[in-house]
Amino acid sequence: MQVPPDRNHVPSVRPTRRNMLVAGAGLALAGPATAETLADIPDRAPGAPLSGHSERSSYVKLSRIPEAGPGMRHVDPADAINSKAPLQELVGTITPSDLHYERSHSGVPDIDPDVHRLLVHGQVERPLVLSLDDLKALPSITRTVFIECTGNGWENWKAADPTLTVQNTHGLVSNNEWTGVPLRILVDLVGRSSGSTWMLAEGGDGAGVARSIPLTDEIIDEAFVAYGQNGEPLRPAHGFPIRLVTPGLEGNLHIKWLRRLKFGDRPWMTRWETARYTQLQANGTARQFQLRMETNSVITSPSGTMKIKPGRNLIRGLAWSGHGRISRVEVSTDAATTWKECRLVGQALTKAQVRFELPWDWDGRPTKIVSRSTDDAGHIQPDRATLIAQTGTNALFHYNAQQTWSIDLSGEVHNVLD
Repeated sequence: MQVPPDRNHVPSVRPTRRNMLVAGAGLALAGPATAETLADIPDRAPGAPLSGHSERSSYVKLSRIPEAGPGMRHVDPADAINSKAPLQELVGTITPSDLHYERSHSGVPDIDPDVHRLLVHGQVERPLVLSLDDLKALPSITRTVFIECTGNGWENWKAADPTLTVQNTHGLVSNNEWTGVPLRILVDLVGRSSGSTWMLAEGGDGAGVARSIPLTDEIIDEAFVAYGQNGEPLRPAHGFPIRLVTPGLEGNLHIKWLRRLKFGDRPWMTRWETARYTQLQANGTARQFQLRMETNSVITSPSGTMKIKPGRNLIRGLAWSGHGRISRVEVSTDAATTWKECRLVGQALTKAQVRFELPWDWDGRPTKIVSRSTDDAGHIQPDRATLIAQTGTNALFHYNAQQTWSIDLSGEVHNVLD
């Protein structure tokens, strides 16, 4: 008599080439999770009704952390100037819109898109005032671009707090898909004067943030006025209804709540480029218009305050460069003595973040792990000693030194300088 098959029986998995490839890829299982029958797996249950807005699972806890300045953590959100993205919890490269880092100087304005206008004027033939509908009627582009606050990494300029997470050290960078109107189209519409080599971009917030931007061919070709973010209208905290996106440049040049573009033949020397976003050098002088964000990377797992076990682990992280596309990421698991090249996950885009991975067998002995990135223009992320030798410790912005995490005998991960 033929025995009917057990419909609940889970067959054993025979070794195959695919199984071996997966095992060889460096995957680390948390522990044996077996089920002989479907009865050992949680049962199915009816779900909640559909709604107008999809929420995260109640089991997923993701949030930004407010900050009032370097080392000033756990502050009241009302006193915060920054809100940092939880890099250690994110996957892929696109930062969810509600978790994109936030930086504002006078809070988030509530702007009615129907009455908001963009003035484009100065040394032009045809000054224009454009509504949101006017902008949406023009040809558009969609591009994935990282935006990084100049203060990202400022926690480690002088000392390293061992209790910091990667959210604390590097949470002022995010990567989104933006949609909007190329700057070149607006330049052509107004007929910019040939002698106009600078552009003033001004926001509609209470602080009136305004920055002078040099009109290089690269900036004219790449900058755009965005009204879309990750497939939807901009979030208010990120510039609704429109913002300027300047790929590869300082976060403060991506002017939010954009209300004016003015063309001229010299920088305007606003307070934001004299008193605010200047960089004190080691010799006591101050550098202005340090606009480009440098080549950077950070290991997000394992990273600060995490704990790992001996055996196979998978090192993961993010890399980005304001100069172009990341072409190579290396990781050292022996305190920068030797380096191994990582696998880049997915396509590396210019001036956008890319993920990297490296399988690692940890032998249980104390060590330090660190990453360094190289872009397609040949810029290599510096170690901390090299950066400090060039800039000194009086600076506050553009800290792109290699981030080191130490791992002790218990497997606990801590932030260290090198």
